Amino acid sequence: MNMKIAGIVLIVLGLYVGYLGINKLSANTNEVKVLGLDIDVSNEKGQTKGILYIVGAIVLIGGGAVMLRKK
Repeated sequence: MNMKIAGIVLIVLGLYVGYLGINKLSANTNEVKVLGLDIDVSNEKGQTKGILYIVGAIVLIGGGAVMLRKK
C-alpha cells in the first residue's frame, strides 16, 4: 500500500515538474521580427533548465509508474 501511495506522489510531482519545465522553456524562447528579419532573443540557460525539468518529470513519472506496478 505504501508503494502505491509513493507511486502516486511521484507521478503528481512529475506532472508538476513537467508543467514548470514547459513554462520555463516557453518563457525563455522568443523570436522578434524587425524589418522582415527574424531575430532570435532566446535565453539558452533558461531553455536548458526547462529541458532538464522536462527530463526530470519523465523520470519521476516513469518511477511512479514502476512503483504502481509492483505488488
